[in-house]
Amino acid sequence: MITPAQRAIVSSTVPLLERGGEALTTHFYRLLLAEHPELRPFFNEAHQASGEQPRALANGVLMYAKNIDRLEAMGALATQIVHKHVALQVMPAHYPIVGACLLRAIREVLGAELATDEVIDAWAAAYGQLAEILIGAEKQLYDAQAAAPGGWHGTREFTVLRKVPESAEITSFHLAPTDGGALMDFAPGQYIGLRLEVGGKSLRRHYSLSAAPNGKSYRISVKREPGGVASNHLHDQVQVSDTLQLLPPSGEFVLAESERPLVLISGGVGITPTLAMLEQALAGGREVVFIHCARHAEVHAFREQVESAAARHPRLQRFYCYDEPSIGAAPAPHATGRLDVERLNAWLPAHTRDIDAYFLGPKPFMQLVRRGLRAWGVPDAQSRFEFFGPASALE
Repeated sequence: MITPAQRAIVSSTVPLLERGGEALTTHFYRLLLAEHPELRPFFNEAHQASGEQPRALANGVLMYAKNIDRLEAMGALATQIVHKHVALQVMPAHYPIVGACLLRAIREVLGAELATDEVIDAWAAAYGQLAEILIGAEKQLYDAQAAAPGGWHGTREFTVLRKVPESAEITSFHLAPTDGGALMDFAPGQYIGLRLEVGGKSLRRHYSLSAAPNGKSYRISVKREPGGVASNHLHDQVQVSDTLQLLPPSGEFVLAESERPLVLISGGVGITPTLAMLEQALAGGREVVFIHCARHAEVHAFREQVESAAARHPRLQRFYCYDEPSIGAAPAPHATGRLDVERLNAWLPAHTRDIDAYFLGPKPFMQLVRRGLRAWGVPDAQSRFEFFGPASALE
């Protein structure tokens, strides 16, 4: 158990983390993955190479150190981490390995003068406290998934029923349990974990569920990423009747019950979870504004689906913004050029500012949307977002 004196020591390291947290976490990942290659499947190499994973961990460590005396303030971030871990099947046995590498990294990066025995002991106690919290929360979620109708624990084999190109970059995979058994329900906005074997290497990835629950199958819609090992394998190698290993649906970015007008804002492949949310909201009779941004018409997925929904539901407004103008017979957007605050505000409901907004996309896009919603007067509590990659800081 962490003592008050140890909590004070952890808090005192906040300035060090603010200055050098990313260097610390980069060194941590280098140690962890070099000495424990069995953990490589849990980490996306592209996120490591870009620095996204170390930056996200640095942010998480900093938040923990800042809130060591009031951990409830970490609620949203902690919940996000728990769901990401469960979707990858992180187990209690992994925590001591991670902890040992983290403490070594602190010692080696800060040096003996700063990382004294007292500092290391304090961080060991703090890490033990955090691990205990996460392990307990993850067990509850694992148990709930296994106990749910059609639920399961670990991986379950699914068969590819259909493979549908949605744009020049995005392809959908319709998946059903190979055993023909019941299928676990999910909340629109959640994702599944996928375990792949590619070129003799094991990989684990998250993919949003891009269609509302139907009790029979799941749909994921995967963007082909340049150099993306998993996405290129799915696009090029996985065919109809092939099987994939799925982990149960997880994720806390779900559509909350509300009668307020709903605004769904997405950039690129960020559209995928908003599609299931859109179906749920329209079925409940909510007023919806659907805003999607893409580079150009050829990479705009699901336009026909949204247009069809708009034809059936007069309470749905939709707006599309393309970086580049449409050419020839390609459908035109409502605006050309990058989305900005003024354009966003022009598309928000004119009759009320009391709305619920959900948004996803590249980080600069989400930062712009956040500024626009705040300028419009939307409270942060009614403005929700999620990262496709590691949890990060949006500010």
